[in-house]
Amino acid sequence: VQLVESGGHLVQPGGSLRLSCTGSGFIFRNYYMSWVRQAPGKGLEWVSDISTGGEFLTYAESVKGRFTISRDNTKNTLYLQMNSLKPEDTALYYCARGSKSSWYEYRGQGTQVTVSS
Repeated sequence: VQLVESGGHLVQPGGSLRLSCTGSGFIFRNYYMSWVRQAPGKGLEWVSDISTGGEFLTYAESVKGRFTISRDNTKNTLYLQMNSLKPEDTALYYCARGSKSSWYEYRGQGTQVTVSS
C-alpha cells in the first residue's frame, strides 16, 4: 500500500488549497478513504472520510462547511478542498486508507499546510 499526498503550501488566513493523494498497491475504489492531520505538538486528528463511491461524506466539526472531500476512482486519487483556512488549520495532512473508525493502518508521508499572514 502506498499513499502519496501533495498540494500543501503556505497560505494566508482566508485562503484556499486543494490537497491530492494518489493511492497504489491496493484496489482504491474498494476502500473508504480519510484525511487526518497533525498540528505542531499535537496528536493525530481525523478530518474527513468518503465512501467507496463518493456518496457518503463525513467531517470533523472543526472543518465542516469549509472543507470538501472528494475522490476520482478512475485516477486512484483522493482530494481535500480547503476553503476559509484558519491558522489553527496549520498541520501535516495525511491521507489514510479507511473510514473514521478504521484509518489507522495505512497513511502517507503527509503534506504540510501552513496558514499564516
